[in-house]
Amino acid sequence: MNDRISRTLSSVVLGSALGLAALSAPASQASLSDDRVRLGVLADMSGPYGDLCGKHCVEAVNMAVEDFGGQVLGQPIDVISADDQNKPDLGSAKAREWIESQGVDAINGLVASSVVGAVAQVANSAEKPILISGAGSNTFTTKTCSPFNAHWTYDVVALARGTVSPLVKSGKKKWFFITADYAFGHALENVATGIIESNGGTVVGSAKAPLGTTDYSSFVLQAISSGADAVALANAGKDFVNSLKGASEFGLSQQATMVGLLVFASDTRSIDADIIGNMRLTTGFYWDRDEATRVWSKRFMERTDGAVPTMAHAGAYSSTLHYLKAVAATGTDDGATVMKHMKANAPDDMFARHATLRADGRMAYDMYQVRVKTAAERSNRNDLYEIENVIPGDQAYAAMIPECDFK
Repeated sequence: MNDRISRTLSSVVLGSALGLAALSAPASQASLSDDRVRLGVLADMSGPYGDLCGKHCVEAVNMAVEDFGGQVLGQPIDVISADDQNKPDLGSAKAREWIESQGVDAINGLVASSVVGAVAQVANSAEKPILISGAGSNTFTTKTCSPFNAHWTYDVVALARGTVSPLVKSGKKKWFFITADYAFGHALENVATGIIESNGGTVVGSAKAPLGTTDYSSFVLQAISSGADAVALANAGKDFVNSLKGASEFGLSQQATMVGLLVFASDTRSIDADIIGNMRLTTGFYWDRDEATRVWSKRFMERTDGAVPTMAHAGAYSSTLHYLKAVAATGTDDGATVMKHMKANAPDDMFARHATLRADGRMAYDMYQVRVKTAAERSNRNDLYEIENVIPGDQAYAAMIPECDFK
């Protein structure tokens, strides 16, 4: 086992050791609200984004709690969850109920950017950390940044830089977008458009599809008519799956290069390799990256009936572990104190490689450019990607803006 893997595995063990050490701390030294730490996991549990996070993000958070030791500062750690159904009003109402009535100290999961925006208003006001494991809009570390936002797994800037720029430079100059018609999709299209144009390309059209669309025929036909040589799918989850299948059915994928701007391992596994094979994309996690990721992923799959872990699942685990370490180290679950410690100490686990939680709440770490393996290359149903390039965090993510420098 090489030194880097050893350090990563040791980090996970350290998380458990910190939790176990905290068991012996006298109760009088603890400063925990309600004499416990309570974590909420809020996500789409059964809709378009159910597979990429959902109930398995709850399992990932539970894994982190167990690896930490199940207690902190001699007190229990509770995990509760709810389905936000991708509805901002439901998400904000649940967050308010959790914080005001159930003593929730931090909220994880958080997939649809529109929901996260609504939840953030509630949590930020109450000075409770949100650990964003599934949402992509970069607004949470720019326009709506807060000292209590920890944007953990990825954002639209990293995705577009990792995937779009190399394709434009390789000669794909005319682009068309099929975009999820809400905040995340719009942000992803806008960022990608800037990268396309700065590299000499043009956007020849865009079609906005409502979240949860199943029939993409009209949007695909618009893309065919545009004459684009690259068609970007600025969506995710079942929307990505359905739009890519529609592109294949109507022959768009034979006319243009199909570009998945946000693709999770669960999506890749669910699509025929003859349709998605050889697609290039950017991800923050791949289960078969190295020994540390394989060890963790084996445990995850055993607990989830074989579900392949996505970067949202791994991010939920990693952010929870880092949060609990901060609670143990500071002796409190006070949001401001915990967030300050989280930013002052670099995350280091099987997910967070060469990582830092910046003052603006952006967790910058290694991202991966990958190629989807063809059917002939795969040894099993989870043998999905070949990693072609590692993108350091300072290259993947946008620089921090001064307004969001929460020191």
